[in-house]
Amino acid sequence: MAREDLIFSIVIANYNYGHFLRQAIESALAQDWDQREIIVVDDGSTDHSADVIHSYGERIKAIFEKNGGQRDANNVGFERSVGDVVIFLDADDVLMPGALRAIASVWRPGLSKVQVLMERVDAKGRPINNAIPKIRNVIPKIPPGLSSEAIRHWAYETSEYPTPPGSGNAYARSFLEQIFPLDASYDSFTDSTCIAMAPYLGDVETIAAPLVLYRMHGANDSAMSASTSNFGREIARALKRHSAACKACAMIGRPAPPLSTLFCAPHLLQLRVASLRLTPRQHPLPGDSRIRALRDALFIPFRASFERPAFRCLIAGWSIATLLAPKNIASTLIRRRFI
Repeated sequence: MAREDLIFSIVIANYNYGHFLRQAIESALAQDWDQREIIVVDDGSTDHSADVIHSYGERIKAIFEKNGGQRDANNVGFERSVGDVVIFLDADDVLMPGALRAIASVWRPGLSKVQVLMERVDAKGRPINNAIPKIRNVIPKIPPGLSSEAIRHWAYETSEYPTPPGSGNAYARSFLEQIFPLDASYDSFTDSTCIAMAPYLGDVETIAAPLVLYRMHGANDSAMSASTSNFGREIARALKRHSAACKACAMIGRPAPPLSTLFCAPHLLQLRVASLRLTPRQHPLPGDSRIRALRDALFIPFRASFERPAFRCLIAGWSIATLLAPKNIASTLIRRRFI
């Protein structure tokens, strides 16, 4: 039964996404949950976002800031929020009907977050791929195998666990109060820090159903194919997540995960391979090389991981082929993998 007393805060940080923003706001307003607030923080947009925001009047809390990036905008949004549960909804994403009620139905004390599946859609909202995270590749299948204990173990041992990006996470205020406001030592994207620290500072509950539409379009910050430098950027973000995980461990008196855990991560291996082939001089991971990545690829199928062995074998095969192929063929393999 849903916790009817829960208050939800939906914080939407927006920068020049005026053509998507109305749908995000409407999806929050349409939720069948009375105890909610919608806070829109405009991060210095130069498009028509202000007109969209003003059109909602007092139905939302509107905050206009100078451009400082997503982290600063969400700091402001969280400071102005009052909810027991906080969702940082990206301005180009959409909450599906019943999302808040579904989250409330599993809410309990001790949670740091509830995570849900996100359905990939294109710029017009048409489905284009499977939901994320791809739980069909997870050992064991969920429900009920994806426990908080398993997530903590995977996060500590490999720096990765099955999780959606930003909008697919509903955070406990009690968790966020321990880490907010996020300063410049953390990643510029809020979800990177929250996802990294959540398993250590509480339990993570998973709803194995798509409750958010994840819009894929050319202007996505997460679009890997937009620039060859994006692969190195994502590895730098992984280093920031590792640093955040170390801080979370320090808060609870647990030894920090060693940096070597980053070399055990199946998804990160693919980003490392792409970065080492396309922009080796800008590769940000200390101690990494094509030889080390090749060795890690050979061992990935045999290491403990939440990914199924068959899927890890596919990762290993692609990684080995991309590392050894001539650069033009490697570029094609990378493009096909990440488009």
